[in-house]
Amino acid sequence: MTAVLSPMLTSLAFLGPAGTYGEQACRRLARLNAAEQARFCPQPTIRAVVNALLDGQVDGAVVPVENSVEGGVTSCLDLLWQSALSPAGVLSIQQALILPIRHALLSDGEIGQISEVLSHPQALAQCAAWLQQHLPQALQLPTSSTAEAARLVKGSRFRAAVASRQAGLEQGVNELAYPISDQAGNCTRFLLLRRAQQPVAAAVNCTSLAFSLYANAPGALLQALQIFAARQLNMSRIESRPSKRELGEYVFFVDLETRSDADIATALVAELHQALEPLCERLAWFGTYPVIDDTGLL
Repeated sequence: MTAVLSPMLTSLAFLGPAGTYGEQACRRLARLNAAEQARFCPQPTIRAVVNALLDGQVDGAVVPVENSVEGGVTSCLDLLWQSALSPAGVLSIQQALILPIRHALLSDGEIGQISEVLSHPQALAQCAAWLQQHLPQALQLPTSSTAEAARLVKGSRFRAAVASRQAGLEQGVNELAYPISDQAGNCTRFLLLRRAQQPVAAAVNCTSLAFSLYANAPGALLQALQIFAARQLNMSRIESRPSKRELGEYVFFVDLETRSDADIATALVAELHQALEPLCERLAWFGTYPVIDDTGLL
């Protein structure tokens, strides 16, 4: 079978500024798609990254969706679901990239002088034990990104940032300690999003969907999950998020292992849709796509 190619990527948004893990993922995904010459557009928040795509400012967006230590990135999940409710249509996942995360402590002061540590909340949580051991009295302050934290501590002798080594190089901030992540296997899964449904790649290994149920009743979720079990499909992830309409009402996000070629995967999605639709108030398909693992785990 001849693979159908997606339209060329000419511009990509990511959570900036320069030096974030989001930029690392963005440049890696650009290389994988032969789009090294694409225009890279840093954004201040994950919502701004997605809005840049929806507004047509870029034709691709790279967002974090899950961390191995802290779990799902809720803002990303919520934005995916909001797109499913929008007349503009569902965002499409073209690829996923699993990137190793190795944090450093950056500052222009000495470690004994540090009284404040800045970073994205997830990065602070991923280094909680190290910070408790080495900087137990330091105030932890959240920022919009790890690279923004590195920018904010430049020149300060009492502030430090938890960020990548690359962010330290970009901002010209000294490295005090590396690595400081609590878990050596810390990694984050990033998604490459497009505006419209993309052609299915020749070889895929994941299908992502989300659904809400008609009724919050005993066995309602089990009925939906049995559809996957009956077809011997493994769920590599299931996560719930509040619907935001009323207490106790949830949206369920599911990733299915679908190791197959494009034709088989497309037929499977059609079959699953037919089986799930009668049970679901809303059903959104985000894509069937390849997952690239840069950690060496797959």
